[in-house]
This record gives sequence, structure tokens and C-alpha cells, in this order.
Amino acid sequence: MPGADIILETRGASLHFGGIAALDNVSISVRKGEIFGLVGPNGAGKSTFLNAVSGVFPLSGGSVHFEGKDISRIPLYQRPSIGIGRTFQGVELFGELSVQDNLMVGRHHLMKSGILSSGLFIGKTEREEIEHRMKVEEVIEFFELERYRKRRVGSLAYGIQKIVGVARAVCSEPRILLLDEVASGLNREEKEDLARFLLRIKHTRGTTMIWVEHDIRMVSELADTTAVLDYGRLVGVGPAGDVLRDANVKRVFLGTDEPAPAVAAV
Repeated sequence: MPGADIILETRGASLHFGGIAALDNVSISVRKGEIFGLVGPNGAGKSTFLNAVSGVFPLSGGSVHFEGKDISRIPLYQRPSIGIGRTFQGVELFGELSVQDNLMVGRHHLMKSGILSSGLFIGKTEREEIEHRMKVEEVIEFFELERYRKRRVGSLAYGIQKIVGVARAVCSEPRILLLDEVASGLNREEKEDLARFLLRIKHTRGTTMIWVEHDIRMVSELADTTAVLDYGRLVGVGPAGDVLRDANVKRVFLGTDEPAPAVAAV
């Protein structure tokens, strides 16, 4: 049985595309409330791991357990409803909509009104709309986006769009948040703001995060636990300082023609 503090666990997770093993027998455990960093070179399987957890691709083998339940067969569209939020490498926002409306999209799965009442916009539907808009305003304040709330997202700087993407995922009220290279394309000041918001999400909202990232320095400074993937295999997992000093991990980042041997932990 997994420990009471484990919120997500993969057991021998494997994902094959033809003869290519994008994930190869990956087993990790993520504790409640932690920032879990996932690093590795391009093509290592990092985003594929997030896709497996969020249900984009069904596993070829193994399983994914969330809060003690096997969710491997739960379809993609139902995973936000069980508490799994997600950002993507690209911005993936609705450029013609305002920041407010993009954040409202994040709350879609929480809305209960039927088609008829939504069309008439009366009674319960109107009250629900007001409640969700209030929640969106709380998130806008949390991420310091007040000046942009009415702005069309497509008109905003790329760094702000990245923050809006994280804010939209937070609007879905996830218990675990999957972050896919949210720091990519950001300058130093924007990365500092992002780091501040990630720590605020952790300490204020208590949300667990699995964070795929190429900026090793950011991960080593912010993550509680770090795992390293290479050719779809887990080659190191543990505190960032220990993992990044490991010989197998150094081999991955310094470059080699051969995949590093898989290890259980560092």
C-alpha cells in the first residue's frame, strides 16, 4: 500500500509508439504538497510522462494511481474532474478572448447548470456564473493579473501569456498540477516571477506539482524532489542536489551515445 502522503504513483508505466519506447517501466511516487521536478534531455520522455498521467495517451503497460485509485482507464476529459490540472509547452490559450474568459474556461468542468438554464441565464445559472466569476477574480489577484483582466490574451507579451496559462490551470482547482516547461521562452525577470508564483501555489494553496523543465538551476532551487528521464527510462530520483551529482545523471546531461542504466533511486 502506498504511504498516506503519496498523492500520485506510477507503477511500471510504459508507453510504446510502434517499436519506440517513449516510457520504459517508469515507477515514481509524488508526495502531497511537493514540487516534483522532472528533467532530462530533449526526447527523454518528460512530456510523454505528463501525457500519460493526464490521459492524453493510454499506457501500453503499468498503471497510474491518483489518491490511491488506479486511474489508468479514466479518459482524458474526466481527469480534470478528479483533480488533475495541466499546462502545455505552448501557450494553448484562446487568443481572441480576454484573460477573464480564458480563466473561466478552466472552471468549465465545475459548472453544473444544464443547457436550458444556461441559455436563459436565470436563477441558479446566474448565481453559479457569479460564483465562478468571483473565483476567477481571486485567481487573477493571486497571479497579479488585475491590469490584464479585460485584455485580449493574444495581445499580451509571451511571458504574461505563460502566467495566464498557469492561472487557468489553477482555476480548475486541481489537487495536482502538471506543468510542462512553463519557464521556456521567459527572460530572467519573468522566471523570477514564475518561481514566486509556484512557491505561492505550493504554500498558499497546498497544490502538488509535477514540473517538467529544462532550466536545471530553477528546478534545483525550487523542487523538493527531482527525477531524471533518459530515453524513456528513469535514471535518478531524489533530492535535486544528490540526483544531479549522480554519475548516471551526469552522463545523461554531458552527452553519450548510450542510454544511462536505469536506477531505482539516489
